[in-house]
Amino acid sequence: MTRAIDEQLTKYLTDAHAIEVQALTQMRAAPDLAGDPQLAEAFRVHCRETERHEQLVRARLEARGAAPSSVKDIAGQGTGKAFVLFARSQPDTTGKLTAHALSYEHLEWAAYDLLRRVARRAGDHETEALAVELRAEEAAMAQRLEDSIDRAVAASLREQGSEEIRALVPTYLADAHAIESQAVGLLSRAPDIVHDAALAAIFAEHLEETHAHQATVERLLEARDAKPNAIKDAGMRLGALNWGGFFAAQPDTPAKLAGFAHAFEFLEVGAYGLLARVAVRADDAEVARAADAIAGEERAAADRIAEAFDGAVDAALRDLDVTA
Repeated sequence: MTRAIDEQLTKYLTDAHAIEVQALTQMRAAPDLAGDPQLAEAFRVHCRETERHEQLVRARLEARGAAPSSVKDIAGQGTGKAFVLFARSQPDTTGKLTAHALSYEHLEWAAYDLLRRVARRAGDHETEALAVELRAEEAAMAQRLEDSIDRAVAASLREQGSEEIRALVPTYLADAHAIESQAVGLLSRAPDIVHDAALAAIFAEHLEETHAHQATVERLLEARDAKPNAIKDAGMRLGALNWGGFFAAQPDTPAKLAGFAHAFEFLEVGAYGLLARVAVRADDAEVARAADAIAGEERAAADRIAEAFDGAVDAALRDLDVTA
């Protein structure tokens, strides 16, 4: 049975609204967690932008005779609260907050980029224009966060002496290893569930890079008489299994998986950005060079995934037997 593309466009709008609800929960708490006045102000400014985004998406839904999804919004709000609790629990709250916020901004960027592509296929020029406008504001916030990573590390390490900072390098390496464990789990399943040959090839190629990244981190840990954190690795691998199951169950797996994978690459960009700056402060040039190199490969992978969004949207609509 064919479905009208208008129905799917409404679903993409309700997804975008739920993402903004989650973002609002995080942005309202972020200034008090920032640990740096410039970062706090960036979060306050973007909180106001996010409030406006939520209102604009809600208005666009209403103009289409629809409404936000209460189920999606409640889930988004709950996830946002969980993230705030996570950030507060970390010894380097400012750094973790910045890295995760960077990834979330790219999740929002991806959501609006996918939305604009569906809107174009549906011939809804107002929704397409709105998606382009909001995507630009999410990209600008993401850039502000990237530009603030050094400040975030400085705030996180403000009370640490040089010996303590050197001792933190293995901890940040273990964090990077755990994230790579989740990436391996997700990328291992992605080619089989994405239903798009080009995107599947990108995931398969990046899986090989990810194995190499993990091996590099393991070598650096071993050289510093340290090991990966088994608990963190197991937790992240479990998260990858859960995410894989979640995406496999979605009716528009290719598009949702592509958007999430793009954002996840920026979680890795943020993590390696933190690691590189901690290593510089610890006078560990080897780790700093490796972290910078891996961050560059993660960014390149994110770009390749974004370039495949058109195919992902086509595959998602094809899976749903949607016609324009």
